[in-house]
Amino acid sequence: MTLIALGINHKTAPVALREKVAFTPDSLVSALASLQQLDGVEESVIVSTCNRTEIYVNSSQSQGPAELLNWLADYHQLDQQAIINNSYAFEQGEAVRHIMRVASGLDSLILGEPQILGQIKQAYNNAKNSGMVSSDFEKLFQQTFSVAKRVRSETEIGANAVSVAYAAVQLAKHIFSALPKRSVLLVGAGETIELVAQHLKEQGVERLAVANRTVARAEALAGTLGADVMTLSQLPEHLKDFDIVISSTASQLPLIGKGMVEDALRQRRNAPMFLVDLAVPRDIEAQVNELGDAYLYTVDDLQHIVQQNMASREQAAVEAESIISSQVEAYLTWKQSRQSIDLVRQFRQRGTRQRDELVERALQQIQDGKASHEVVQELAYKLSNTLMHGTTRALREAAAQNNNALTHWLGQALELDTDPDSDKNEG
Repeated sequence: MTLIALGINHKTAPVALREKVAFTPDSLVSALASLQQLDGVEESVIVSTCNRTEIYVNSSQSQGPAELLNWLADYHQLDQQAIINNSYAFEQGEAVRHIMRVASGLDSLILGEPQILGQIKQAYNNAKNSGMVSSDFEKLFQQTFSVAKRVRSETEIGANAVSVAYAAVQLAKHIFSALPKRSVLLVGAGETIELVAQHLKEQGVERLAVANRTVARAEALAGTLGADVMTLSQLPEHLKDFDIVISSTASQLPLIGKGMVEDALRQRRNAPMFLVDLAVPRDIEAQVNELGDAYLYTVDDLQHIVQQNMASREQAAVEAESIISSQVEAYLTWKQSRQSIDLVRQFRQRGTRQRDELVERALQQIQDGKASHEVVQELAYKLSNTLMHGTTRALREAAAQNNNALTHWLGQALELDTDPDSDKNEG
């Protein structure tokens, strides 16, 4: 059996091509059924996310990834050359290593991101429900999930923030230990604020408000968060109500000044405020940091944290690669032992079949009146010739090739004397 991985991802192809080769949840079942029609395909799993489309196949044919590449181009009605120019392929051990690296977050756009593991688990379940997973892939993917879990628990691959949005929330968590109990104001309604909001919800924060120049945009974001809405002009009136303020707008001038924060702190009776300015140009005046109970961090401060954390993740990735290497070897050893068991089974089944055929023929000869001692002699002669035919041929071929190592190994396996001069040396 040959394990093949064929893929296109954020490193090899632009989003325009990635969109074209992606599989929707509705198309996966038919795609897996189509894959099953290819010669030799025994098992298959399709992983399809916004950053990658990967096809994993266990095939009894050794045609390599070419047929898979043709299938992918035909299925999506794309130019084959475009797939060739923007794809990658791995076989056997390298394919095993690749799926384990992907599941562990080592091949992601953001090193160590955890979402990909859940996406691979879903892809595996889809394939299993479609009848495209049997013993080899069951072992491979379960071992892959185990490896990814070990990488998470035994290294720091996912411990530190590597986006400014996540870093902002993690910093707030350090300053206010009971983050879910805190009130948070989000100023702006763009992509960065949406990411911040997502991380805040994951931390259990419930008291949220969104302030934006365009109320409709604020309402659209607030609707997904269960948050209150206000306009930017309402900031001076309501700033005092929030422990945490995170801002990211496209304003060319600061929206929150030192005086506004000073008034808010006075009304809060100097209860501390944590402010994060993710905007360029700044949304919050730098002088706010001069106030004793205001803790202001800018995007530059967070970028420094992100860079330190990325370096930490890169070191963790080295440790993760070591874990993966050992597990790749473990899986390949298991697969090799399984193939050995299959060979033994085939050998014994063939011997049994040959024996039964000869015995049936001998019994028929006795029934037809042939002398039993002649039948037994003929049976013994044919049975020994039949069973020794394969090994005799192997010995002759090894000798003809002057392959002393193979000849010696076969001799030992057959418990033969591999030293013809041994008897002369005795005594």
